[in-house]
Amino acid sequence: MGTSIVVGAGGGIGAAMLARLARDRPDDRLLALSRRRPEALPPQADWAYLDLTDEASIAAAAEGLGPGADADLVFVATGQLHGPGSSPEKSWRNLDPVALMAAFQVNAVGPALVAKHFLPRLARDRRAVFAALSARVGSIGDNRLGGWHGYRASKAALNQMIRTLAIELARQRPQALCVALHPGTVATALSAPFQGGVAPEKLFAPDFAAERMLAVLDGLTPANSGGFFAWDGAPVPW
Repeated sequence: MGTSIVVGAGGGIGAAMLARLARDRPDDRLLALSRRRPEALPPQADWAYLDLTDEASIAAAAEGLGPGADADLVFVATGQLHGPGSSPEKSWRNLDPVALMAAFQVNAVGPALVAKHFLPRLARDRRAVFAALSARVGSIGDNRLGGWHGYRASKAALNQMIRTLAIELARQRPQALCVALHPGTVATALSAPFQGGVAPEKLFAPDFAAERMLAVLDGLTPANSGGFFAWDGAPVPW
Protein backbone atom coordinates (compact mmCIF):
# COMPACT_ATOMS: atom_id res chain seq x y z
CA MET A 1 0.00 0.00 0.00
CA GLY A 2 1.28 3.43 -0.96
CA THR A 3 -0.01 6.96 -0.58
CA SER A 4 -0.95 9.15 -3.55
CA ILE A 5 -1.87 12.81 -3.11
CA VAL A 6 -3.60 15.08 -5.62
CA VAL A 7 -3.39 18.82 -4.97
CA GLY A 8 -6.14 20.66 -6.85
CA ALA A 9 -8.42 17.64 -6.84
CA GLY A 10 -11.45 19.85 -7.47
CA GLY A 11 -10.30 20.88 -10.97
CA GLY A 12 -10.83 19.04 -14.22
CA ILE A 13 -7.42 17.40 -14.45
CA GLY A 14 -7.12 16.92 -10.69
CA ALA A 15 -10.48 15.13 -10.50
CA ALA A 16 -9.54 12.93 -13.45
CA MET A 17 -6.19 12.11 -11.88
CA LEU A 18 -7.86 11.18 -8.62
CA ALA A 19 -10.34 8.90 -10.42
CA ARG A 20 -7.57 7.31 -12.49
CA LEU A 21 -5.46 6.63 -9.40
CA ALA A 22 -8.48 5.06 -7.69
CA ARG A 23 -8.87 2.67 -10.63
CA ASP A 24 -5.21 1.93 -11.27
CA ARG A 25 -3.97 1.84 -7.68
CA PRO A 26 -6.94 0.52 -5.68
CA ASP A 27 -4.78 -0.40 -2.69
CA ASP A 28 -3.25 3.06 -2.35
CA ARG A 29 -4.29 5.52 0.27
CA LEU A 30 -5.61 8.51 -1.68
CA LEU A 31 -5.69 12.06 -0.40
CA ALA A 32 -7.57 14.78 -2.29
CA LEU A 33 -6.57 18.35 -1.45
CA SER A 34 -8.54 21.35 -2.67
CA ARG A 35 -10.49 24.39 -1.54
CA ARG A 36 -13.79 22.58 -2.06
CA ARG A 37 -14.58 18.94 -1.49
CA PRO A 38 -14.80 17.22 -4.91
CA GLU A 39 -18.30 16.09 -5.86
CA ALA A 40 -17.06 12.72 -7.12
CA LEU A 41 -14.72 11.54 -4.39
CA PRO A 42 -13.59 7.88 -4.78
CA PRO A 43 -14.57 5.69 -1.83
CA GLN A 44 -10.95 5.09 -0.81
CA ALA A 45 -10.05 8.79 -0.93
CA ASP A 46 -9.96 11.23 1.95
CA TRP A 47 -10.37 14.96 1.43
CA ALA A 48 -8.71 17.86 3.21
CA TYR A 49 -8.79 21.60 2.70
CA LEU A 50 -5.91 23.29 0.91
CA ASP A 51 -5.70 26.77 -0.58
CA LEU A 52 -2.60 27.47 -2.70
CA THR A 53 -2.64 31.10 -1.60
CA ASP A 54 -2.61 30.18 2.11
CA GLU A 55 0.61 28.55 3.30
CA ALA A 56 -0.93 27.66 6.66
CA SER A 57 -3.48 25.45 4.90
CA ILE A 58 -0.70 23.76 2.91
CA ALA A 59 1.29 23.06 6.07
CA ALA A 60 -1.82 21.73 7.82
CA ALA A 61 -2.57 19.39 4.92
CA ALA A 62 0.97 18.00 5.06
CA GLU A 63 0.69 17.52 8.81
CA GLY A 64 -2.60 15.74 8.20
CA LEU A 65 -0.72 12.81 6.69
CA GLY A 66 0.06 11.82 10.23
CA PRO A 67 3.30 11.14 12.15
CA GLY A 68 5.72 9.01 10.18
CA ALA A 69 3.46 8.76 7.13
CA ASP A 70 5.10 9.26 3.77
CA ALA A 71 3.94 9.72 0.19
CA ASP A 72 4.73 7.86 -3.02
CA LEU A 73 3.16 10.44 -5.33
CA VAL A 74 2.34 14.11 -4.91
CA PHE A 75 0.64 15.46 -8.02
CA VAL A 76 0.00 19.21 -8.19
CA ALA A 77 -2.85 19.68 -10.68
CA THR A 78 -3.36 23.40 -10.36
CA GLY A 79 -3.09 26.36 -12.71
CA GLN A 80 -4.62 29.71 -13.60
CA LEU A 81 -4.88 31.11 -17.11
CA HIS A 82 -7.84 33.46 -16.69
CA GLY A 83 -10.25 34.54 -14.02
CA PRO A 84 -12.71 37.27 -13.03
CA GLY A 85 -11.52 40.46 -14.65
CA SER A 86 -8.45 38.92 -16.26
CA SER A 87 -7.61 37.07 -19.46
CA PRO A 88 -4.37 36.12 -21.25
CA GLU A 89 -2.60 39.22 -22.51
CA LYS A 90 -2.42 39.66 -26.29
CA SER A 91 0.04 42.55 -26.01
CA TRP A 92 2.32 44.27 -23.52
CA ARG A 93 -0.33 47.00 -23.48
CA ASN A 94 -2.55 44.60 -21.53
CA LEU A 95 -0.05 43.93 -18.74
CA ASP A 96 -1.60 44.51 -15.33
CA PRO A 97 0.31 44.13 -12.05
CA VAL A 98 -2.60 42.63 -10.15
CA ALA A 99 -3.23 39.99 -12.82
CA LEU A 100 0.48 39.22 -13.07
CA MET A 101 0.79 38.73 -9.32
CA ALA A 102 -2.25 36.45 -9.32
CA ALA A 103 -0.76 34.32 -12.10
CA PHE A 104 2.54 33.95 -10.27
CA GLN A 105 0.79 33.23 -6.97
CA VAL A 106 -1.18 30.30 -8.37
CA ASN A 107 1.17 28.98 -11.05
CA ALA A 108 4.54 29.32 -9.33
CA VAL A 109 4.42 30.38 -5.68
CA GLY A 110 1.63 28.00 -4.67
CA PRO A 111 3.25 24.85 -6.10
CA ALA A 112 6.58 25.93 -4.60
CA LEU A 113 4.99 26.09 -1.16
CA VAL A 114 3.38 22.69 -1.71
CA ALA A 115 6.88 21.40 -2.46
CA LYS A 116 8.21 23.08 0.68
CA HIS A 117 5.82 21.12 2.87
CA PHE A 118 5.38 17.88 0.91
CA LEU A 119 8.85 17.08 -0.43
CA PRO A 120 9.93 16.24 3.14
CA ARG A 121 7.02 13.77 3.26
CA LEU A 122 8.17 11.79 0.20
CA ALA A 123 9.25 8.24 0.98
CA ARG A 124 12.96 7.85 1.70
CA ASP A 125 13.31 4.10 1.22
CA ARG A 126 11.74 3.72 -2.24
CA ARG A 127 10.89 5.53 -5.45
CA ALA A 128 8.68 8.57 -4.93
CA VAL A 129 7.45 11.30 -7.26
CA PHE A 130 6.56 14.98 -6.97
CA ALA A 131 4.99 16.25 -10.20
CA ALA A 132 3.44 19.60 -11.08
CA LEU A 133 1.35 20.63 -14.06
CA SER A 134 3.16 23.06 -16.28
CA ALA A 135 2.38 24.05 -19.88
CA ARG A 136 4.27 24.03 -23.16
CA VAL A 137 3.68 27.77 -23.45
CA GLY A 138 5.89 28.11 -20.37
CA SER A 139 8.85 26.89 -22.42
CA ILE A 140 11.20 29.78 -23.21
CA GLY A 141 12.90 27.85 -26.01
CA ASP A 142 9.58 26.87 -27.62
CA ASN A 143 8.04 30.36 -27.54
CA ARG A 144 7.40 31.41 -31.14
CA LEU A 145 4.13 33.33 -30.84
CA GLY A 146 4.51 35.63 -27.85
CA GLY A 147 1.46 36.86 -25.94
CA TRP A 148 -0.03 35.32 -22.81
CA HIS A 149 2.77 37.05 -20.92
CA GLY A 150 1.72 36.32 -17.34
CA TYR A 151 0.80 32.67 -17.92
CA ARG A 152 3.97 31.98 -19.91
CA ALA A 153 6.22 33.71 -17.39
CA SER A 154 4.64 32.13 -14.31
CA LYS A 155 4.83 28.64 -15.80
CA ALA A 156 8.45 29.28 -16.80
CA ALA A 157 9.07 30.24 -13.17
CA LEU A 158 7.45 26.97 -12.09
CA ASN A 159 9.73 25.03 -14.43
CA GLN A 160 12.81 26.67 -12.94
CA MET A 161 11.50 25.97 -9.45
CA ILE A 162 11.03 22.29 -10.29
CA ARG A 163 14.56 22.10 -11.67
CA THR A 164 16.03 23.73 -8.57
CA LEU A 165 13.99 21.64 -6.15
CA ALA A 166 15.07 18.47 -7.93
CA ILE A 167 18.75 19.24 -7.34
CA GLU A 168 18.16 19.59 -3.61
CA LEU A 169 15.83 16.58 -3.48
CA ALA A 170 18.49 14.33 -5.05
CA ARG A 171 20.78 14.95 -2.09
CA GLN A 172 18.17 13.80 0.42
CA ARG A 173 16.16 11.20 -1.48
CA PRO A 174 18.21 9.70 -4.33
CA GLN A 175 15.32 7.50 -5.46
CA ALA A 176 12.86 10.37 -5.78
CA LEU A 177 11.86 12.48 -8.78
CA CYS A 178 10.64 16.05 -9.08
CA VAL A 179 9.28 16.88 -12.56
CA ALA A 180 7.02 19.22 -14.51
CA LEU A 181 4.41 17.87 -16.92
CA HIS A 182 2.63 19.30 -19.96
CA PRO A 183 -0.78 17.57 -20.26
CA GLY A 184 -1.61 18.82 -23.76
CA THR A 185 -4.72 20.89 -24.37
CA VAL A 186 -7.33 19.36 -22.08
CA ALA A 187 -11.08 19.99 -22.20
CA THR A 188 -11.42 21.76 -18.85
CA ALA A 189 -12.64 25.13 -17.62
CA LEU A 190 -9.09 26.49 -17.96
CA SER A 191 -8.99 25.92 -21.72
CA ALA A 192 -12.72 26.37 -22.42
CA PRO A 193 -12.52 29.91 -23.89
CA PHE A 194 -9.75 28.85 -26.27
CA GLN A 195 -10.87 25.44 -27.52
CA GLY A 196 -12.40 26.78 -30.74
CA GLY A 197 -9.05 26.90 -32.50
CA VAL A 198 -7.91 23.46 -31.34
CA ALA A 199 -8.18 20.50 -33.72
CA PRO A 200 -10.49 17.82 -32.25
CA GLU A 201 -7.72 15.23 -32.20
CA LYS A 202 -5.55 17.60 -30.14
CA LEU A 203 -8.19 18.37 -27.52
CA PHE A 204 -7.85 15.70 -24.86
CA ALA A 205 -10.41 14.38 -22.40
CA PRO A 206 -9.24 14.82 -18.79
CA ASP A 207 -9.15 11.06 -18.22
CA PHE A 208 -6.92 10.57 -21.25
CA ALA A 209 -4.54 13.27 -20.03
CA ALA A 210 -4.44 11.71 -16.56
CA GLU A 211 -3.76 8.24 -17.95
CA ARG A 212 -0.99 9.51 -20.21
CA MET A 213 0.72 11.55 -17.49
CA LEU A 214 0.71 8.61 -15.09
CA ALA A 215 2.22 6.46 -17.83
CA VAL A 216 4.94 9.08 -18.37
CA LEU A 217 5.69 9.20 -14.65
CA ASP A 218 5.87 5.40 -14.47
CA GLY A 219 8.51 5.44 -17.18
CA LEU A 220 10.81 8.00 -15.58
CA THR A 221 13.85 7.29 -13.42
CA PRO A 222 15.70 9.46 -10.89
CA ALA A 223 18.01 10.46 -13.75
CA ASN A 224 15.02 12.32 -15.25
CA SER A 225 14.39 14.34 -12.10
CA GLY A 226 14.22 18.07 -12.77
CA GLY A 227 12.90 17.51 -16.27
CA PHE A 228 9.88 18.86 -18.14
CA PHE A 229 7.90 16.24 -20.07
CA ALA A 230 4.87 16.27 -22.34
CA TRP A 231 1.91 13.90 -22.17
CA ASP A 232 3.58 11.62 -24.75
CA GLY A 233 6.81 11.36 -22.79
CA ALA A 234 8.80 13.72 -25.01
CA PRO A 235 11.04 16.22 -23.21
CA VAL A 236 9.90 19.84 -23.53
CA PRO A 237 12.67 22.45 -23.96
CA TRP A 238 13.11 24.90 -21.13
